[in-house]
Amino acid sequence: MNKDKYKKSSKNTIDLQILALRKLKKSIGDSFYKAVKTIGGCSSKTILIGVGKSGHVASQIAASLSSVGAPSFALSANDCSHGDLGSITKKDILIMISNSGESEELKPIASYANRNKITLIGITAKKNSLLHKASDIKLLIPEVKESGPGNIIPSSSIITQASLGASLVISVMQYKKHGILSFKKWHPAGSISKKLLIVKDLMITGNNNIPFVDENLKMENALKILRQKNLGIIISRNKKKITTGVFTDGDLKRKIQKNHNLHNLTLKKVMTQNFKSIDQEMLVTKALSLMQHNKITTLCVNSKKSKNVTIGIIHIKNILESSNIL
Repeated sequence: MNKDKYKKSSKNTIDLQILALRKLKKSIGDSFYKAVKTIGGCSSKTILIGVGKSGHVASQIAASLSSVGAPSFALSANDCSHGDLGSITKKDILIMISNSGESEELKPIASYANRNKITLIGITAKKNSLLHKASDIKLLIPEVKESGPGNIIPSSSIITQASLGASLVISVMQYKKHGILSFKKWHPAGSISKKLLIVKDLMITGNNNIPFVDENLKMENALKILRQKNLGIIISRNKKKITTGVFTDGDLKRKIQKNHNLHNLTLKKVMTQNFKSIDQEMLVTKALSLMQHNKITTLCVNSKKSKNVTIGIIHIKNILESSNIL
C-alpha cells in the first residue's frame, strides 16, 4: 500500500466518524436532560462500567465528571462479578456503556442494579438490547459504520460514546452551576491551573506595597512616591479610603510635554478619574488582554462587594513573570 492509499484510508475513517457524530447530534433528546439532571443532582457518586473499548471510555468520562465536581469512578465489568458490586449503593448512579448492549459481563450488573433499585443509565446503540430494556434512563446512540477491514474495528462507535460522555460532563457542570473558579479549585496543578490563574493570585496587596496617596497631597510629594514605589502608578484616595483616581508615568510625561508646572497643584487636580479597575476574580489572561488593548501596564483591583475600593494592583510584569500562562 502506497502513501496515497494510507491517506485515503485515514480520510475515510474520519469521514465515517464525522457522519457518526452528525447522527449522534440528531439523537440528543429528553432522555439526555434526564441523565444530566440525575447525575447533577446525585448526592453520592456516579459509577461507570463498560466492557472492552467501552471500558476505556467509561474511565475517561468518570475522570472528567470528577473534574467538574461530580464525584465519579469507573469499575471493571469483570471485577464486578467478583465482589466490586459491593461498592455500589442505592444512593449512587450507575452508567453502563455497551455498543451492543448484550455483553455477557454486563448482565449480572444490570440485574443487580434493578434488584436493588439503583438508578441505571444505559448507553447503547441497540434498542432491543438487554441493557436498553434494563435502564431507567435510556441514552440510545446511533448505529454507525465502523472503519477498517470488514468495518469491524471499533472507531466510529467509540467516538460517539466519547462525544456523548463529553457532552454529559459539560452539561452536568452547567447544571451544578460550577464556573471557572470551581474548576480551578479542582485543578491546582499543571497547565490547566496556569491558564486559570486569576488576578487575586498575582496582585500586589497591602498598604505598604500599594502606592496609595491622599487626593489632596501636593504633586511635589506625590511624584516622590511615584518614583519610590517604582510601579509606574500612584492611587488617589479620599478620607473614606475610596479610590478617586490614578496618576501614572504616562500621565506625567504628557503633562511635561505640555509644559505644565505640577508641583504646586494637588493630585486631585491632575489625576485621571476615569481609570480602569478590575475584579480580583478576573482571569489573568483577560487582565493582560485589557492592558494590551488600553496600552497600560497597571490595573487597580477591586472586590465585587466594593468596586470603588482598591484592594490591590496588578502590573504587567507580575503577569509576564508568572510561568507560561500565555
